[in-house]
Amino acid sequence: MIPILVKAFRLRAYGQYNVPPTDGAILAPNHMSNLDHFFLIALLRRMVRFVAKSQLFKWPLGQLILKGGCVPVFRGQHDLMYEKTCLKHLEEAQLVTIYAEGGRSRSGRIKPAKIGIGYLALKSGKPVVPVAIIGTVHMRNGGWRRFPRVTVLYGRPLQFRQNLNPTKNQAQAVANEIIDEIRDLYAQGVKAFDR
Repeated sequence: MIPILVKAFRLRAYGQYNVPPTDGAILAPNHMSNLDHFFLIALLRRMVRFVAKSQLFKWPLGQLILKGGCVPVFRGQHDLMYEKTCLKHLEEAQLVTIYAEGGRSRSGRIKPAKIGIGYLALKSGKPVVPVAIIGTVHMRNGGWRRFPRVTVLYGRPLQFRQNLNPTKNQAQAVANEIIDEIRDLYAQGVKAFDR
């Protein structure tokens, strides 16, 4: 499926060198399409785990998603099981993707950050790679049939000092900093590539 997406959407990616080649890291992309996760990993050379809403893990899709390495999260609450699983994967030098917005944007604009990515960044102490996925906003309302060009930009990693017991304010401040980096990268990408 990935080669078909690469060709059909004329996928290109820049900055993959910002993704650590062997160590654990958090990938933090914007989220505007159901296909974002495929575009995010299509041109990377590492396995990537995804955080996904728990509603997706129902039968029959659930088993497939679990085998694909996804981590369920119960949205709207502080889900300690998801946090523990993600921290374990990061310690095992894996890549974990979490959409900082907490879900897909329906407006075509990047939403405010949810606190979960802040907690994960602080508790793990691992680098956070902001990612901008440009072009998928045009896929809304059947626009995917026109196969808009998609560009993925991997930004410079952000590093936060490890804090095993962050306050809610500390976690939200980190989440806000991450989403600001994603917004800046996205704006640069739209200006350069979304024509």
